[in-house]
Amino acid sequence: MSTMVAPQLLSEAARAATSMAISVGKADITPAVGAALGGYGVNRPRTATGTYAPLFARCMVFWDNGFPNVFVTVDVLGFGTRMHQAIRNRVMGLGVGNSDFVLTATHTHNGPSLAEKLDPYISYAMTPEQIAAVESYSDWLVDRIVQLVEETLLATRQPCVLDYQVATQEFSVNREGLPYVERDVPILVARDASGDPLAVLFSYGCHPVAAGSQTLFDPDYPGAAVSAIEGATGAFAQFLLGPAGDQNPSGSLGWALRDRLGQELGDRVTSAVSTPGRLVSGPIRTSYQSVSLPLDVTLTPGNLTLVQNAYATRLANTALPGYCRRHAERMIAQIQSGNIVTSVSLPLQVWRLTGDPDLRIALVGGEVVSGYGVYFRNTYGGSSRLLFAGYANEVPAYIPSDELLRKNSSYAAGIDPDFPGIAGGSMTVYNCIGHFRGKPNVSSPDGVEQILTSALRSMLDAA
Repeated sequence: MSTMVAPQLLSEAARAATSMAISVGKADITPAVGAALGGYGVNRPRTATGTYAPLFARCMVFWDNGFPNVFVTVDVLGFGTRMHQAIRNRVMGLGVGNSDFVLTATHTHNGPSLAEKLDPYISYAMTPEQIAAVESYSDWLVDRIVQLVEETLLATRQPCVLDYQVATQEFSVNREGLPYVERDVPILVARDASGDPLAVLFSYGCHPVAAGSQTLFDPDYPGAAVSAIEGATGAFAQFLLGPAGDQNPSGSLGWALRDRLGQELGDRVTSAVSTPGRLVSGPIRTSYQSVSLPLDVTLTPGNLTLVQNAYATRLANTALPGYCRRHAERMIAQIQSGNIVTSVSLPLQVWRLTGDPDLRIALVGGEVVSGYGVYFRNTYGGSSRLLFAGYANEVPAYIPSDELLRKNSSYAAGIDPDFPGIAGGSMTVYNCIGHFRGKPNVSSPDGVEQILTSALRSMLDAA
């Protein structure tokens, strides 16, 4: 481990170390050759022929006066409700408070297919036997993540002092044509009393699709960045994905781009870590809640007939991608059964670390788009005061803004031009009957944007 002395921290280190400590752990979760990969809608499942780089679940436990605050990141596309709640309930059984546990996905598109999301039949045309294999791996992964948390809770606690800073990176582009581009790289570092980095939690908002669609398991650029940071600093590293729902990497997709962007991000973080940021510390205050986001669907018999007819037209259109037609099949069955799902549950979580000024960490479920990051950073003092992240706990769908929901066509908003009143784009692979409800005018009922921002603002204000 290289020595990175932090003189301005040393006077605080002894006092801080008595109240803050960290323990870390990781587990290789790479499936066997032949397992199905998740991330891209296909008409035949992609099966893995090998591994480009291992997939990991990583865990940091921030011990605040002896109380654990647990942060887990996993190299998968995202967790559905059942997996997330199974993990959360069992971690709480280990003595961790509900709001003190964070589960995030790095959202690699060359990781394993999981149960629930993306829907294995709609997205990947899986047979019942293939779906059973996905369910089996998903059950194993739940067990392994809980075991990792337990192992990390029992691991050696290293007294530490925390510091925070924001670097920049510029390989994201807005794929929805909006002006927002993610540049900030928030970095939270745990150091020993000599200033050496023990652990690095860093974030950036760009879709992990740099490698493109492959047949090798791989964590994409976040995994390459983690490896670069760990190799250069000797510290443990974890990646937290920012609001990347409308952000893609610039360049030609492939292994070369994946390697280059990961190294660039890793180098940027390594350089920043060599100079300490501002002190933050406990007490860590946390909160957690779920909000219900309404889908734009009217349940009158006449409207449901129109919706079913629109899906029947899609089902018969062989020129459409297979996942659109399989989704139409599922939606027709849902309408005919009468069991119509009209909302999506979205977890929200806030951590606040003490400092001058304080640091708030906002963790939003789903594939949240960058406009939310812009709004909340502008409201709460920028990235220097607020670390805003997505893909936390559950990923039930993309989370669009009104700006996107007003479009006639938007993948992130789940709107296609053939039938803009029903689910299209991303909402097909996420198995929803419609896109989210927006708020087209002031007299309209609140939609996804108003419900999310109101709830999260209340949590941040109370933190």
